[in-house]
Amino acid sequence: MARLRKGVAYRRLERPYTRKSKYRNKSFVRSIPNNKIVKYDHGDLKKDFPITFILVSKGNAQLRHNCLESARLTINRTLEKNLGKKGFHFKINVYPHHVLRENPLASGAGADRMSTGMKKSFGKSIGLAAQIKEGQKVFTVSVDKGDEDTAKKALTKATSKMSVSANIVQIKKE
Repeated sequence: MARLRKGVAYRRLERPYTRKSKYRNKSFVRSIPNNKIVKYDHGDLKKDFPITFILVSKGNAQLRHNCLESARLTINRTLEKNLGKKGFHFKINVYPHHVLRENPLASGAGADRMSTGMKKSFGKSIGLAAQIKEGQKVFTVSVDKGDEDTAKKALTKATSKMSVSANIVQIKKE
């Protein structure tokens, strides 16, 4: 099996490609990979927490679904370990709609017969990505007073998983 490329290879925004349809002849991409993100809401969904932290993107980028899933696991693990299962509310604000494609080209000795160049360059789908604009919310964490450091720590750990830098913004409800 081929190795997964780094997220930096797909960071630059391109024209969004989301042509999936339940009717086979209207769907241009024949096979769409499964979304790796399991859950979008975590913690106590009903409680209204007084303090909210938002992870805001500093630039335009594409975040792959496996990048979002690893950041989700990191945030959720940190929050559950320190605050328990009902001590926070965590939400993923983006959804990976964009289908990533790759035109496979063989390289090395004797690979000249498989290469078609740009003749059939549409490519096979290899993953999904969420297209993020500058200033867009990526993750939101709401906590009680006194738990601000834990929420900041969790979001800081998640920024290292993403291919774009981000700011953490704090909002207090009155």
